[in-house]
Amino acid sequence: MKTKIYHTLTRSYVVVLVMLFAPLLNYFDRNFSFFFGLSIVALILWSSNYNWSLFGFTKKLTKKTIFKSVLLTLVLILFDNCVGIIVQNYFGEPDLSSIDVEGNTLNYIIFLVIIWTIVVFGEEFLFRGYYFKWLAKFLGNTKKAWFFAGIIASIYFGISHYYQGISGMITISIISMLSAFIFYKNRNNLWILILIHGLHDTWGLTFLYLGRSSPIKQLFEQLLLN
Repeated sequence: MKTKIYHTLTRSYVVVLVMLFAPLLNYFDRNFSFFFGLSIVALILWSSNYNWSLFGFTKKLTKKTIFKSVLLTLVLILFDNCVGIIVQNYFGEPDLSSIDVEGNTLNYIIFLVIIWTIVVFGEEFLFRGYYFKWLAKFLGNTKKAWFFAGIIASIYFGISHYYQGISGMITISIISMLSAFIFYKNRNNLWILILIHGLHDTWGLTFLYLGRSSPIKQLFEQLLLN
């Protein structure tokens, strides 16, 4: 049975079917789409006897990976703030009302735990390790295939954040394209994307908790809007 499940779920076109079906579950709850996709990934992992390399976990977490992730996080934060300000200038602020942490230490800690467990690991595992990587394989596993898969997966990821409004979806789609490029260059080491995602979200969450913009955002606002 396990072998049959594995061969069925690893057929090249299945990732496309999952990506098409999962968003329909948002009709019931916005989290259903995410957990449905994650359950498919879990089934593949289980039926493959926990072959983590299928999703980009080939290398171990090392000091070099951590250092590289920190540097790339700084690049992503700069890119995010630059893109975010330009997008917000045309489409307004993203809707972050679901992240209620300003001045609330308990909520801040709870959100940090959620970010570093369910959000960071789960989203990178699903959207980069499965949707992006397997879509590229479905399209032919060439450079062009990875390019188009990166665009599709990034827009798909942005749309999955529809609760943040049009501004949030556009910004996330664009910065996800940079994350996709990073993963393309490090597609055997998903730990890099997990750390980048976690550090990036921790940075943003911290300034939401403090109730003010980060110095980087303030700098870009002066440079781009004045």
